[in-house]
Amino acid sequence: MSKIKLNNVNFTYKNGFEALKSLSFEVEAGETLAIIGQNGAGKTTTVKMLNGLLKPTSGEVLIDGQNTANTTTAKLAPTVGYVFQNPDDQIFHNIVYEEIEYGAKVQKFDADKKSKLVRDAIELLGLEPYINDHPYSLPYSIRKLVTVASVVAMDSDVIILDEPTAGQDSHAIKMLGTLIKELKARGKTVIVITHDMDFVAENFERTIVMANKELRYDGSTLDIFYDDNLLALAKLEEPHLIKVSKTLGLDIKTLDVNELASAIKGSK
Repeated sequence: MSKIKLNNVNFTYKNGFEALKSLSFEVEAGETLAIIGQNGAGKTTTVKMLNGLLKPTSGEVLIDGQNTANTTTAKLAPTVGYVFQNPDDQIFHNIVYEEIEYGAKVQKFDADKKSKLVRDAIELLGLEPYINDHPYSLPYSIRKLVTVASVVAMDSDVIILDEPTAGQDSHAIKMLGTLIKELKARGKTVIVITHDMDFVAENFERTIVMANKELRYDGSTLDIFYDDNLLALAKLEEPHLIKVSKTLGLDIKTLDVNELASAIKGSK
């Protein structure tokens, strides 16, 4: 049984705006998945249905076989953790440590487990220097990492990150990539919405492309960036690595920088 399954999901907001049409896909436990597409494609609407923040107008969203229409966001939280795009929509404590600890407290873990989860999340996100600070005294980029840590500390089976690299420097982006690999190694399912095509190319083998409120592609990340029609439809750009490859006219399809370097060396 799939960890996540969407069956012919449609969603229309109360104001009449249709956000999703006939959306179907599955995600297995321990899988990592990127969801990409232009603004307004329906990406955030999709992931908000995975933890019950939104309910489908029609169709089914199943988490571990459970229909989200029949449960609450609070009951789904132990299974699906969601990091908002804007950290200021999520942070409400006066101390960073308390913010990161909150989700684990709500889960009612025993003191030892809670402490280990919180400390682990702090270490994974490099937040030790900030744990006694007020979150709003910190830069936006650090606040985003605080919200990621708070969800990681909940130990949810599924972790959703909405635009995690936005506003981050190269060090933080690399750390987020390492985090995704570590979570996958621990058996977590990780879903990321992003406009950062370099981040997608470096960290995901499977990617979903959405355009005009519909799923347009689900499969190999590599193949997306060599499909000019799909890129145009979804208004996406290739990652820099592929731009270099195409500019040099190399007869190679790769998302691996070492393979590209070898191809460039061999072409001389």
